[in-house]
Amino acid sequence: MSSASTPPRAVPTLTEVLVEGEAERELEAAVEPGPAPMPGPEPEPEREDPAVVEARITQHVLVDLQRQVDLMLEYRLREALSPALARVCDMLIREARTELASTLRDVVARAVSQELARQRAR
Repeated sequence: MSSASTPPRAVPTLTEVLVEGEAERELEAAVEPGPAPMPGPEPEPEREDPAVVEARITQHVLVDLQRQVDLMLEYRLREALSPALARVCDMLIREARTELASTLRDVVARAVSQELARQRAR
């Protein structure tokens, strides 16, 4: 048989019984030359100080809560201020139109009186 028809050592066949992590160790052994690691009990992960865990959870909750409060505050402010700002804008537009009309009347009256004065001077 040629080497192309035989499966590589790291690939399990359907009849093999796999133990969790065994295929990964075999693959690592095939890729990295050297002694295969001895299976044994895995080291117990370090336990974190409960105060550190509590502080991290508190910080996470506060960040999430701040984000929610910011969104809610922005929504409520927009909801409350929109009608008030619309009224103020309308009032400013009315006042500006009144002032502009008054100024325009004054300018036209002055221009007419100057033209009449020029007509009389001729």
